[in-house]
Amino acid sequence: MGIPLNVGIIGVGKISEQYLANLPGFPGLRLVAVADLDEARAREVAELHGVRALTVDELLDDPEVDAVLNLTIPAAHVEIGTRALLAGKHVFAEKPLGLNAAEAASMIDLAEELGLRFGSAPDTVLGTGIQTARRAIDSGLIGEPIAAQAFWSSPGHEAWHPAPAFYYQEGGGPLLDMGPYYLTSLVHFFGPVVRVSGLTSRSNRMRTVGSGALEGTPIPVSVDTHVTALLEHAGGVSSTITVSFEIWKTRSPLFEVYGSAGTLAVPDPNQFSEPVELARSGTREWETLPDSAGYINTGRGIGLADLADAIAGDLPHRASGRLGLHVLEIMDAIQLSSARRETITIASTVERPEAVPLRAV
Repeated sequence: MGIPLNVGIIGVGKISEQYLANLPGFPGLRLVAVADLDEARAREVAELHGVRALTVDELLDDPEVDAVLNLTIPAAHVEIGTRALLAGKHVFAEKPLGLNAAEAASMIDLAEELGLRFGSAPDTVLGTGIQTARRAIDSGLIGEPIAAQAFWSSPGHEAWHPAPAFYYQEGGGPLLDMGPYYLTSLVHFFGPVVRVSGLTSRSNRMRTVGSGALEGTPIPVSVDTHVTALLEHAGGVSSTITVSFEIWKTRSPLFEVYGSAGTLAVPDPNQFSEPVELARSGTREWETLPDSAGYINTGRGIGLADLADAIAGDLPHRASGRLGLHVLEIMDAIQLSSARRETITIASTVERPEAVPLRAV
C-alpha cells in the first residue's frame, strides 16, 4: 500500500465494528479520529482504539484528517459526503451511495471537480471470492457467459440488529441494503447494465425489534421487502436477481453464472474469501477452484485501502463512486420499472473495474 492516509470515521454504529477491527491491518491507512451524533458512543469507541473523539463538525474541519469514512445511515450519506468533499477530504462511503441516483450524482460530480477521490462500498467484491470467480469467467473456464442468477433472502434484519428501523425506511429494504453486493459483482463480471425490468412487493406482516434494548418495539415498513429483477448487460449477458426480507427458508442457489461450457457457483459477495466452485460441461461434479485473484485475508476497509494505494500510484481506484452511482441507478430503475410496469433503460454507464491480481494487503 502507499503513503498512509489519515482517516476519520463518521458514524460508529454496528457496521463500524468491522471497519475498526480491520483498519490497523492496512499499512496505507491510519485512523486518527471518530465522530457520531451519539457523542458518548464516539468517546467510548475513541478510547478503545486510542484515537480522538470529535463532533462531526470538528472532524470535518480537522486538518489532520485526509479522508472521511462515512458510516452514517443511508439518509445521511449524501449530506455528510458532500460536506466532507467541501472540507477538502477524500471520501469512502458505506452503501447505498444515497437514497437515489439523482441526489447522489451531484456529489460524485463535485468530487471530480475538486480533484478528490470518492469510493463506495461494497468492497467485499475485491476479495478472493468474487475476484477468483471473475478470473474464471475472463479466462474462459465456463466458455461464453450467457446468464447469471442471484438469490438472497432472509426473514428480515430485525432478528439480529438491535436498532433495525432504518432498514425499513427509504434507503433501506433488501434492494438497497443487499442488492449492491450482487449488482456490483455482476458489473465486475459482465460490465454495465443497459436496461432492467423489475417487480417489487411487501407483505402485511407486523415486524418488531428482536433483540437489545428496543426488543418488542414495532417497526413501521415504508419500503418494498421482496424484489425481483431481470437485467441486460452491455455485452448481452442477462442476469436475474431476487432479494427479500420475506423468506423464512429456501433451497435456491445463492449465486450462479451459466456459460456455454460450464456453471460457476459464486460465493457470497457479502463475504471476502469463500470458495468458488466449477462444474464443467459433461460432468455433474463440482470442483473447488484455488484462489487466483483478489486481496487475500482481508475485510471491510480494503476499498479505502485500495483507494489510498491508487492515490499514491496515481491510478484509478476500484470501488469507485461512479460504480456506486451506476449500481444505485440500477436499483432506482428496478423500483421504477415495477411502479410503471415497463422496462427501464439505464442512462449511466461505467468502466468495468480493473481486476485485482492475487495479492496481500
